[in-house]
Amino acid sequence: LGETCTRGCRFCSVNTGKPGGVVDTDEPENTALSLAEMGLAYVVLTMVDRDDLIDGGAAHVAQTVRRIKHHSPELRVETLVGDFRGSQQDIRTVVEDGRPDVFAHNVEVVPRLQRGIRDARCSWDRSIGALVAAKELGSSITKSSLMVGLGEERQEELEAMRLPREASVDGLTI
Repeated sequence: LGETCTRGCRFCSVNTGKPGGVVDTDEPENTALSLAEMGLAYVVLTMVDRDDLIDGGAAHVAQTVRRIKHHSPELRVETLVGDFRGSQQDIRTVVEDGRPDVFAHNVEVVPRLQRGIRDARCSWDRSIGALVAAKELGSSITKSSLMVGLGEERQEELEAMRLPREASVDGLTI
């Protein structure tokens, strides 16, 4: 979905801006062909947030996964996606139309630090909601990540590590 994100999280060095709805329509096929040449067993397909697109880029992600699976049927694909502004329909598009092996979305930091580190349009609750929705829509494996060392207290870390688990998240990287 390009190299320009529509959000501005403080921890990220990706360009922030207004891509104006521009999407490289050849990206799904080109990505799939490149991955097929590499002969990998597992890939993490990431995206920038695209709040400028009606579906946040969900259809593009799903199409990319389908093209990858077409060219490399044995390749396991993890989609590390944005929160799609909390849209159940967009999450459904990724889960049901793309059928990634793993649906991942990062909570990033403990709840207390969300506002100071993540873009104002992000939240712990929305992130947990995206993960719960993906699981309810049939994603067999869901995953999230949590950064530490940013001023959180030990108790906050422990609570944050429990919450994704309570949301039926299968994997948590720290």
